[in-house]
Amino acid sequence: MIPAPLFRDRADAGEQLADAVIRQLAEIDPDLRRIKPIVYALPRGGLPIAAPLAQRLGCPLDIIVAKKITRPENPELALGAVTADGEVLWGRQRLLRHRVRQIAQQEAQAKAQGQLSQMASACPQVDPTGALALVVDDGIATGMTMAVAVQVLRQRNLAQIWICVPVAPAELVEEISRWCDRLVVLATPDPFMSVSRFYEAFPQVEMSEAIAYLSGQ
Repeated sequence: MIPAPLFRDRADAGEQLADAVIRQLAEIDPDLRRIKPIVYALPRGGLPIAAPLAQRLGCPLDIIVAKKITRPENPELALGAVTADGEVLWGRQRLLRHRVRQIAQQEAQAKAQGQLSQMASACPQVDPTGALALVVDDGIATGMTMAVAVQVLRQRNLAQIWICVPVAPAELVEEISRWCDRLVVLATPDPFMSVSRFYEAFPQVEMSEAIAYLSGQ
């Protein structure tokens, strides 16, 4: 049975997620004055989700660029993930020979670097020290790119890291919760299948759109 969509589109999911995150922030600090948030999106799909949250909090919107490392014959299977600056995380199963893994990692990192180079000029210059990182994507499937993004953020002297997503598989919630200080997820459907199934409209976010969100346009 195909699950019913939960969100009209990313804009709808972003507004709902912003409501949920702000409610939880208000429980900690009712007037939100003591909190120094920074919203980090995983581009490109995470930017339309993250933008409403950053706008409503009046805080910076930045990105962490990470790409899945995949098998050449199966680009949908995530063996691991790597960021633009070379932070890498492998999954439990590494079935490729070392040289093939190395090439796959290099190809994924090159894609991440290419994407970052197109977006870097729109990224804010912000000091993350002591800040609350709100890490946002349009959903979690395998969790590899989110995990490596958090791995990078752990090196930035942040006060806390929250993972904030509209949808994630129920069986991964416990594991994802261990990666961060708090997990905010709107829905954990079972069976999960794929992130796109829970959106009525799930078009690819074009680079021009992504840069516009990042620039606050």
